Amino acid sequence: MTDRPKPLWTAAEIAALPEVHIRHPLNPASDVHLRPVGQMAGLRRLALTIARVPPGRESFIYHAHERDEEFLVILSGRGRALIDGQEHEVGPGDVMAFPTASVAHHLSNPYEEYLVYLMGGE
Repeated sequence: MTDRPKPLWTAAEIAALPEVHIRHPLNPASDVHLRPVGQMAGLRRLALTIARVPPGRESFIYHAHERDEEFLVILSGRGRALIDGQEHEVGPGDVMAFPTASVAHHLSNPYEEYLVYLMGGE
């Protein structure tokens, strides 16, 4: 019998896990709390992360990907997405996808509640 990663993680189990706190060194407004759920479930070819951005803060920096595809699904809260120079308000259920080579993109949270999203990619 092989040792296999646990395939199901409940919302309560995920919420109880410690978060990784990241601030992008090139963006003083960057403040992101991450839970790498893909790693927990044993994914090796796909990154899958739950991210939280506090009120008044931003995700990383305005950036594009040359080789990796990425997607984001807003789970709760609202935010502003800057995509290819255009700003869009985003909220629960909204999906953003960035196939390679992607357009530049960035998320900010000017609102009073946390912006929570699922981020995945290669």
